[in-house]
Amino acid sequence: MTAADGSQRPVAVLSEEQRQKDEYFMRKALDEARMALSEGEVPIGAVVVCRGRIIARTHNLTETLTDVTAHAEMQAITAAAGALGGKYLTDCTLYVTVEPCTMCAGAIGWAQLRRIVYGCDDEKRGFARFAPHAMHPKAVVVGGVLEVECRELMQAFFRQRR
Repeated sequence: MTAADGSQRPVAVLSEEQRQKDEYFMRKALDEARMALSEGEVPIGAVVVCRGRIIARTHNLTETLTDVTAHAEMQAITAAAGALGGKYLTDCTLYVTVEPCTMCAGAIGWAQLRRIVYGCDDEKRGFARFAPHAMHPKAVVVGGVLEVECRELMQAFFRQRR
């Protein structure tokens, strides 16, 4: 089956139980995004879940660390790899409030995350537009989880900046 981005990536069909789990963990990622907002960072949060347990939680730190690579996803991958003691996250799911960019999608692919769940699309910088094949071929990508909340947080941040 072909995914929405045109790749041959597996397409997720969610049960009600899985939808509820995804929303629960996305709320944790939203908590991280709100923390980023309070620190003057672009409000993107991420958590990594392994076998039903959060092993990493973080948010954007690009301003704090003056590092353009300090995206929430990159921080979460590093923390999760440290927690597991290895670079491959094959039994893990990444929850992130905004669609990963090309850089993050590449890192997600190298880390071999099998499931990526994101909140709202990033039409300007999202991987689906620029690098739809960057993630691991067996990865399942689910978008639109708590989409309205994730999008509103981003829009409020950028409205305040302007």
